[in-house]
Amino acid sequence: MRSLFWSVLGLFSALLASAHAAKRCSAPPEYPHARVDARFRSRGGFSSGQEVRFRCPEDFSPRGNPIVHCWHGKWTKLMLKCEKRMCGNAGDLPNGQFDYKGNSFIGQKVFAICNEGFTLKELNYMICKSSGWTGDFPKCEAEGAATCSSPAVDHSVKAGGTVSLYQVGDNVTFTCSGGFQLDGAPQVTCGPGGQWLPRLPRCLPSSEGPEQPSRKEAGGCGKPLTIKTNNANLADKYILKTTFRSGDRVHYTCDVGHAPAGGNTMRTCRNGKWTPLFLKCELKQCGSAGEILNGQFTYTGLEFGDTATAVCDNGYSLVGRATRRCKDNGWDGRVPVCEAVVCEEAPEGTNAERSNLQEPPYTFRSVIGYRCREGTLVGPKEIWCTHNGTWSSPPPQCKVITCAPPIVSRASWAGAQMNLYQYRDTISIECHTGYNMIGQSFVTCGQDGQWSPGLPKCTRTWRRVGK
Repeated sequence: MRSLFWSVLGLFSALLASAHAAKRCSAPPEYPHARVDARFRSRGGFSSGQEVRFRCPEDFSPRGNPIVHCWHGKWTKLMLKCEKRMCGNAGDLPNGQFDYKGNSFIGQKVFAICNEGFTLKELNYMICKSSGWTGDFPKCEAEGAATCSSPAVDHSVKAGGTVSLYQVGDNVTFTCSGGFQLDGAPQVTCGPGGQWLPRLPRCLPSSEGPEQPSRKEAGGCGKPLTIKTNNANLADKYILKTTFRSGDRVHYTCDVGHAPAGGNTMRTCRNGKWTPLFLKCELKQCGSAGEILNGQFTYTGLEFGDTATAVCDNGYSLVGRATRRCKDNGWDGRVPVCEAVVCEEAPEGTNAERSNLQEPPYTFRSVIGYRCREGTLVGPKEIWCTHNGTWSSPPPQCKVITCAPPIVSRASWAGAQMNLYQYRDTISIECHTGYNMIGQSFVTCGQDGQWSPGLPKCTRTWRRVGK
């Protein structure tokens, strides 16, 4: 009779162990743009009650609960959604608006458009990066918002009447009174800063000026003055010539870094005087210095003499010269490259073996996986190369972790009866009839060889007996 009892008990335990094994879960299902956190991966399956956490890639934002549970051989539904990260609104553009091409996801641009009567300064776009909108914030400056006071040049006659204030873009033309010769640009323009551009000319006495008629030929002209305020110079072929006949012409060229922006390049000798020079020379524009994969340029401006400096994103280092300068023929140098930083060989001193075949060099975001032939992996299952060229953590170790049988007075547990339990084994404890449980019924063998969250207690259920 006694042997029959132990046989039935052994059969009952085997059935419970079989039922317990059937409740284990295989690897969690795959979800779009979500992956299992490396700390929760397992090659041996998952016990009922275990949880697994998912995470989103770097360029995606998480929304919802990232945890699923193994329950009776099936995984609960993942409520996490990984949405592609957006930069959102770039802000308000005074005197203009932004034009969004799509949903402002990472890598996309937003373009600036100025209202009528305003001019765009800096680049006309910004780029959405993982750190937000990058690049210089565009500016829309008013056309004609500033004013210039009435220009005064001694011994001159000003065309256009007596106006006390001029708007940006207004022109004023000067001619000298009799006996005086013009030195400088005959026409000036009210600039954005309330200054006349180029600077105001002078009227010098004719006896002191170099543009006198040649004594050898009546009606001729001397060498024309250099008009520095126009950012223009006399063409080279006229530099050595000192006398000109009436009707002769000379032409001017813009200084280095300047380009013609209207007006005539020619001056003519008429009756011993040179006609005014109306040539306008403005600073050349270089436009964009180029696109950098995994980086961008920051600008001091886009005109001749301005600079563009390359800045790489986190995890990337600059190869090439960082700064380009706007020259007469465009940006000098070449567009640099932003290369992923490289981590040194992964640290040694682990008895775990690698589970993937990736070989050096290990660049930013490279991942090395580990596994154990014997024992349990303690530590992260994967380590990766971070943005500053170091590994995310030390490699894991393989350790044999076991827990003693969960002895709870006046209770029994479902599952195989073993002398030692492995790390992450989960069992269910039930109190005998007439006893209540204090604590958790499901316990798991932890990294410290102890049952987590601690073994429960079974206390007797007391009932009041009526008289």
